[in-house]
Amino acid sequence: MKQKELAEFTDQELLQEAKKIKSTNLNDALIFGILIGIAIYSAVKNGFGLLSFLPLLYTPIAAKNRIRNKEVEDLLKKRNLK
Repeated sequence: MKQKELAEFTDQELLQEAKKIKSTNLNDALIFGILIGIAIYSAVKNGFGLLSFLPLLYTPIAAKNRIRNKEVEDLLKKRNLK
């Protein structure tokens, strides 16, 4: 199933999407923090290796989530919903 464009969302769907933003931000921060912890532990224990650069693999995913969240917030302001 193809994901709908944000502009096609109804007001109610957009408000539901805005509620998901907080949990998405928390999840991204939690995952990124865990990955940084793993990288630091790996670097201290074994020197720099593959696990030291693990947070770099998650960075594009977090950036994509952040861009989508920004688009949702902009659309909410445009429709005067928030």
